[in-house]
Amino acid sequence: MFKLLLIEDDTSLFQEMKERLEQWSYEVYGIHDFSQVMQEFSTVKPDLTIIDIQLPKFDGFHWCRMIRDHSNVPIIFLSSRDHPTDMVMSMNLGADDFIQKPFHFEVLVAKIQAILRRVYNYNTDTNTLKTWHGTTIDAERNRVTMDDHALDLTKNEMIILLMLIERKNKIVTRDELINRLWDDQRFVSDNTLTVNVNRLRKKLAEIELGDAIQTKVGQGYMALEVQ
Repeated sequence: MFKLLLIEDDTSLFQEMKERLEQWSYEVYGIHDFSQVMQEFSTVKPDLTIIDIQLPKFDGFHWCRMIRDHSNVPIIFLSSRDHPTDMVMSMNLGADDFIQKPFHFEVLVAKIQAILRRVYNYNTDTNTLKTWHGTTIDAERNRVTMDDHALDLTKNEMIILLMLIERKNKIVTRDELINRLWDDQRFVSDNTLTVNVNRLRKKLAEIELGDAIQTKVGQGYMALEVQ
């Protein structure tokens, strides 16, 4: 049973979401103290987190940053504000999707199911360990290691890396990557994929592999094989 953490301060909305998600056999948790979000997150260890942007103490963007410093768990943002910048900010911080309030509950369930299927089944269907440029890539743990240096990737960063190295020295188009990462492209800005790839490159640069992923302008990206 998948565990979901709802970081939502609207008590009535939280209760409605909890009751309806439990009907889909999800184990649903909420936040009791909004000054202790990370402590409660660490206790629950959710498989997916849903975060409202407008929260007491600190906003959802703050908690997304905090979570991303410690975990690669999938994140869906909720927002009642009609600002395109909220959507862009959410994706740039490493969120997996964004839902505008008010929303149809069936849409929320469909997005949860799609993300859980994509994130967890993708890793299951892929060989757990791969090697590339002297690294060991652990798809199950979303970790790249070289010697004693370990890099923790987000789910999306790992999916990008796996897609590229599975077709080494061949171009993977932007559309292919976007279709794999996000089921509904209407919620993805053109810059979102670029941000994710740049974040992956920055991490790989720590083990001197930042240049091993090349941009093919107007086409996509390519992972270089060892010469």
